[in-house]
Amino acid sequence: MSVTMRPRASLGRILEDLGTTLLDVVFGTADHEAVVDTVVIHDALDDTMPMRGALVLGVGITGDDDALDLIHSMREQNAIALVLRAPVHLGAAAMTALSAAEIPVLALTRGASWAQLAAMVRSMIAEGDLSDRDTPTLGGLPAGDLFALANAISTLVDAPVTIEDRNSRVLAFSGRQDEADGPRIETILGRQVPERYMRQLEDRGVFQSLYRSEDPILVEPVGAGDSPSFPRVAHAVRAGDEILGSIWAAVQQPLSTDRLRAFKDAAKLVALHMLQIRAGADVERRLRADLLATVLEGGAGAADAAARLRLQDHTCVVIAIAPSEHTTDGADTPDARDVAERQRLADALGMHLGAVYQRSAVAPIGNLVYAIVGVKTGAENADVSAERVINDFVDRLGLTGPMLVGIGTVATDLTVIPRSRRDADRALRVLAQQRPDGAVARFDAVQMDALLVELGDVARAHGDRATGPVAALLEHDREKGTQLVETLSAWLDAFGDVTTAAAQVYTHPNTFRYRLRRLSEISGLDLTDPDARFRAMVQLRLLRGERA
Repeated sequence: MSVTMRPRASLGRILEDLGTTLLDVVFGTADHEAVVDTVVIHDALDDTMPMRGALVLGVGITGDDDALDLIHSMREQNAIALVLRAPVHLGAAAMTALSAAEIPVLALTRGASWAQLAAMVRSMIAEGDLSDRDTPTLGGLPAGDLFALANAISTLVDAPVTIEDRNSRVLAFSGRQDEADGPRIETILGRQVPERYMRQLEDRGVFQSLYRSEDPILVEPVGAGDSPSFPRVAHAVRAGDEILGSIWAAVQQPLSTDRLRAFKDAAKLVALHMLQIRAGADVERRLRADLLATVLEGGAGAADAAARLRLQDHTCVVIAIAPSEHTTDGADTPDARDVAERQRLADALGMHLGAVYQRSAVAPIGNLVYAIVGVKTGAENADVSAERVINDFVDRLGLTGPMLVGIGTVATDLTVIPRSRRDADRALRVLAQQRPDGAVARFDAVQMDALLVELGDVARAHGDRATGPVAALLEHDREKGTQLVETLSAWLDAFGDVTTAAAQVYTHPNTFRYRLRRLSEISGLDLTDPDARFRAMVQLRLLRGERA
């Protein structure tokens, strides 16, 4: 098979690019021609994910009972392969079931994360979705295929190779990484040069030399304790005056003049591929944002947009995120300084959701970041599951500023998605008033709060002000400097429990009872009348500005 016809999302392609470093076939025979359509992360508590054509990640499989149930489902749905954490320990019953189902087992290397594996395989699948017979080539390789390029460079210089961005994040790597040293393996598993090695390289001035030189440079081994470490040959990847990244070869002996020349020439080709990826990513982001906006708004084009996002025939939930202290109104134009931040957030969320959901779409729209997650039609509590997933995302993100996340209601078909979007926006407004320091909320959990927020909007639009007993108390507090409104609010919030209410306002219960009698005398409010109490509570909730 020629390199330009290299299979994009076959099991063979995945094993070729990720094998020996991340994955190893430990049981059965892998069908290298089998096309992988999706990645499914197994959840023992949620078996609704379809597995046809899937690479199934057996997260948390610890014994034969769990494995047998999963193998049975995989056999029924024609899944491609099962991935388990190394070392794999399965009993005779599970092995027999695997043999009968003809399902190979791949072992995920210790130290590699499930999310990392899922993201990398999904990127290969997406690459296959976008490719066709007219895919352009650069230097004889499919445009943007950095893994194929890394393998080609590795063959030219006879050494394992990585292609990295300016922040030393690994974009792609060649095969034969098992021939490299400990630092290289650690870099591949973490998809990033470890911090301690970065400091050594920075202290030596390696990056300054790398980015100033027009030729490959030799980098002495970094300290790796007792494990052997090899030198590196590195070359900057440039587009004009812009540094795009670098390529690194782990060598055990100096490269010949011919191989150094080939390494230098390869850097020019890497630059073309990286520029192609960047241009394609920008176009794809704009396209996905337009498609997502169309689905969220509904209308004639929604069905086609949903099909292009592969969300048709799925139960969906809309998620809305306000990543900063700015407005939660998605219709406003975002500040230029926030655009990059929101795109980074959307990219991170897209990767996180892609490792959990078979179908999802994420894009920044206006001041917000929106996501639609799709689950199997008929799945229950999809919004509750989405809340767990988003809370996990927020915890991992390590935010330095507030983030508000509203989760809409479950949309059982495409026509209900705009309502789910409105509900997600409504949940955001509640959080903006009640939890501006950051929180996640499902609309179903804050529906009444949302109604009160909207009723407050109506009151303000009509110019309504507090009336009756509440107006009298507000006036008395302004004139006399008392806290009767605060006393009434605390008493109502505590359901008439004087001890609890008094503690909330740091007042002795006897003093609090006296204030209750005074506010009743001054305002004429009958505290024993439930209708009077309700009217007072609603005014206090909706007309807070009147207290100032």
